[in-house]
Amino acid sequence: MESSSNGVATKVREAMRDPKRQRSVMLVIVCVALLLDNMLYMVIVPIIPDYLAGLESEAEAEAKAQAQARGNGTGAWPTIAPVNLDVKIGVLFASKAILQLAVNPLSGPFIDRVGYDVPLLIGLTVMFLSTCVFAFAESYGTLFAARSLQGLGSAFADTSGIAMIADRYGDEETERSRALGLALAFISFGSLVAPPFGGILYELAGKRVPFLVLACVCLADGCLLLAVTKPFSNRTARQNVPAGEPVHRLIMDPYIAVVAGALTVCNIPLAFLEPTIAGWMETTMHATKWQMGMAWLPSFFPHVLGVYVTVKLAERYPSMQWFYGAVGMLIIGASSCVVPACKTFAQLMLPLCGICFGIALVDTALLPTLAFLVDVRHASVYGSVYAIADISYSVAYALGPVVAGNIVHTMGFAQLNLGMGLANVLYAPTLLALRHVCQIKPSRSERRILLDEEEEDGSAGLYDAIRMEEPRAKRKGLCADTSTANSETYNAYTANATAHSTSTPNTYTANNTNTANTKTPKISTNTRANTARTTTTPLPADGSGLDAMIASSRSQSEEESSGPECI
Repeated sequence: MESSSNGVATKVREAMRDPKRQRSVMLVIVCVALLLDNMLYMVIVPIIPDYLAGLESEAEAEAKAQAQARGNGTGAWPTIAPVNLDVKIGVLFASKAILQLAVNPLSGPFIDRVGYDVPLLIGLTVMFLSTCVFAFAESYGTLFAARSLQGLGSAFADTSGIAMIADRYGDEETERSRALGLALAFISFGSLVAPPFGGILYELAGKRVPFLVLACVCLADGCLLLAVTKPFSNRTARQNVPAGEPVHRLIMDPYIAVVAGALTVCNIPLAFLEPTIAGWMETTMHATKWQMGMAWLPSFFPHVLGVYVTVKLAERYPSMQWFYGAVGMLIIGASSCVVPACKTFAQLMLPLCGICFGIALVDTALLPTLAFLVDVRHASVYGSVYAIADISYSVAYALGPVVAGNIVHTMGFAQLNLGMGLANVLYAPTLLALRHVCQIKPSRSERRILLDEEEEDGSAGLYDAIRMEEPRAKRKGLCADTSTANSETYNAYTANATAHSTSTPNTYTANNTNTANTKTPKISTNTRANTARTTTTPLPADGSGLDAMIASSRSQSEEESSGPECI
């Protein structure tokens, strides 16, 4: 019996060594983490308002009893100032997105530095703790702390999970779009199935059971992550990855800024309707409790349909990603304007399904675009760019519970929806700025090959080696002045490049002649001569020459790129 179990374990370990199987398992782990995060976000919708109302009633009854005891049963009871329960619920709902918004600028660079598996494990651990606190919380302050703690976990789990998918499926854009689409389907499923899941278990078994079930799933997902990736066993491989761009530099990229704005605007209707539509349904169409709880559940199917349609269209027409996003924003705008005109529950389902279908088009088209932009315009490290995407979502969901209620009270529900619809319709034309993104290609010039590409023996290229040398020297404390290390690295690698190019000048030509699909270009005599001249000039000790060399190489490589000029 033991031999059979050992044989199964051995087969599992051997199967996990296959990169394709391992990335498939990692996709499942990430999808479950995203499912849990969004279920935790929405499962409190049917639970917390009723639970807080019960706490308020108990507090009021206790206060009246104490007042009666002090007055010996005579005289009027002191007036108890009513607490605006809606404001407390709105602040509780928004606290998760607010903390997530604050942490994401820090979590993105952290993920770029340490990799994707450790931050994902941190996020799952924090989510597990916050879920347990939710289960046993008995006061508003404890619930607020648990909700905020969930935002901290989401900042690590969501960003690192999406970035891991973009990294593991970066070989082909079609595979990446399909994997990110599957992750978005799990996000949608978690958001839409959580309210009925929480409401049913809350009615049947009490407040603790829904959170304990989710905590067990979160714990199992974290254990599977530990078993598959072993995140603390091998940290040396990460040292050979080039440093990613910081968040503030990426957001200054006009293409990335356009995508981030679209992600925020398209999610505003969903974020603003979730806390306000139940009250509007009750006053307008006298909806029952189950109708208010099931309002968003049918929207799951058009959301999955939108993901599927966008992935299939992207496979056939990959250059039209911007168009799919623009069409999605137009659908969202039209559907938002139709919501106030609905008079029955059945009529309301149509515009809500339209909103979710449009969001699926925008998300599925633009999330892979972010990874592509980082690949062709920056370093292929995805933590910071998907931190920007998470910030975009967090802005909408932080404003929704706080701002939407005030707009409804002051201007009306119809004006809220018209404003959201108009914002989506007006923003859609800005996606025209992305119409030439697919034509932008990373430069394949000789300078870029010398600076960026890996050598034939697997060693890092010049530019990557210089970028990795500085943090490595700082960690080991090998030199006080990192510019000296950079200068030495530059001279050593240019000398190696010169020796390689002069000793084997015909190798590249032979490869190009005999192999049709080779990617190794012929190095010209002028390039070798320029390289030889470069090696005779050492860099200044202050590192200024290094910066000038890198800037010059980048600018000249961009001029030789086959794509159009970037805006």
